[in-house]
Amino acid sequence: MRPDPAAMARAVRDFLTAAGLDLQDVNLVDTPTRVADVWANGFLDGYGRTPEEVLGKTYPAPADSSGELVVVTDLRFHSMCPHHLLPFTGRAHVAYVPGSRVVGFGRIGALVDSFAHRLILQEDLARQVARSLARVLGSPATACILEAEQACLRLRADHQRDAVTHAEAYEGRLRRDGPLRRELWARLGARPGTGR
Repeated sequence: MRPDPAAMARAVRDFLTAAGLDLQDVNLVDTPTRVADVWANGFLDGYGRTPEEVLGKTYPAPADSSGELVVVTDLRFHSMCPHHLLPFTGRAHVAYVPGSRVVGFGRIGALVDSFAHRLILQEDLARQVARSLARVLGSPATACILEAEQACLRLRADHQRDAVTHAEAYEGRLRRDGPLRRELWARLGARPGTGR
C-alpha cells in the first residue's frame, strides 16, 4: 500500500489543531502538506522497495574471492523510531563475503536506506540489512553494524545528549566470534566485542 499524502496532511492538520495551535499562523499554514510530503517521500519510501530491486544487477564474484571480506564503512543514514516517531541518524558499516555474486558498492548504501526509510528499530535495521545481503547474494557471511544518535534518548527523559547507540547483526560464518569477525573489527578500528 502506498502512502496517501492528502490523508496524511489532514491527519497532521488534526494533530496540530488538537495541540491547540493556530493553523492560520504564517509558519503553520503549509505545514500539514510539507510534513506529509517529507514523510511519504523521505521517511517512509523504503516500504515500496524490495532488497532485490534496491540491489539491482549483481555480478559474478571474482575468481578465488571466496572467504575474503568486502567492507563498506561510514554509510550515513537516517531513520525513524517506531515508538515515538522521533529520528535517529548515524553510520552503517556493512560487510559480506562473496558467494557466487557481488554487487556495486553504491547499492549497499541504497540497501541500508531502503530499510532505514521505514519505522524500524535500530536493531531490526541491522538485522534486515545483514539478512538481505546473505539471501540476495548467497553470501556465506554478512554483517551490519550501526552507530546512531537516537533523538528519543537524547531529547527525552534524562536527556542523554552524548549517548550513542550500537547495534550489530551477523549472518552465516560471521555469527561465530572467530578469525573472520576479528578481521572485520580490525578493519573497523575496534577490538572484537567493543561494538556494543
